[in-house]
Amino acid sequence: MGPQNLALRLAEVRERMARAAARAGRSAHSVTLLAVSKAQPLTLMRAAADLGLSDFGESYLDEALEKIAALQDRSLTWHFIGRVQANKTRPIAASFAWVPAVDRLRVAERLSEQRPFHAPPLNVCLQVNLAAEPTKGGVACAQLPALARAVAALPRLKLRGLMCLPPPEADPERQGHWFGELRRLQASLNAQGAALDTLSMGMSDDFEAAILEGATVVRLGTVLFGPRSVQ
Repeated sequence: MGPQNLALRLAEVRERMARAAARAGRSAHSVTLLAVSKAQPLTLMRAAADLGLSDFGESYLDEALEKIAALQDRSLTWHFIGRVQANKTRPIAASFAWVPAVDRLRVAERLSEQRPFHAPPLNVCLQVNLAAEPTKGGVACAQLPALARAVAALPRLKLRGLMCLPPPEADPERQGHWFGELRRLQASLNAQGAALDTLSMGMSDDFEAAILEGATVVRLGTVLFGPRSVQ
């Protein structure tokens, strides 16, 4: 894909986001577009940054670190969106601003211990396995309150919200069901004293349903960049 096609795709995506936000009675500015740039070339990422995108999501650590170094001349915010392996927490803690897929206390503790003291606290979200799918990461709904309390107490992390990867659904109402579940879990935690302001939910096939249910971050790859090369 060339930069011109990217500009057209981005304009269309932003219009779809704005329409969904308006339907929900929200400002389009209340939703962050997180560009899922894993396996995308640097030239395309530079073009995306030139078009105003500033948040990029990566899940292949070695590739991500190379991109962060190559694009340090840009003011970009980096999100590590893959499942965090305990033996790779140090470079993640040092190089990223957000980790939206924390689902184990031990991983959170390592991220906190290894976050550089010169850096601001690392923003994290807890991934919730809403449908108890064995092939996906995420904390079980019943265990979420205890994990949230423990992570919120860690000194070098800032617990910002929740994230989910729900079962794929073609029906927008079914999509909305899962996203509504995550929104209700966030509201329950906030009623217990949490101060969560982030719902990271919705991808290329369902981001409009997610925005209708309160998403503050949508993770978009294919709809922006087209299919990525297989790695």
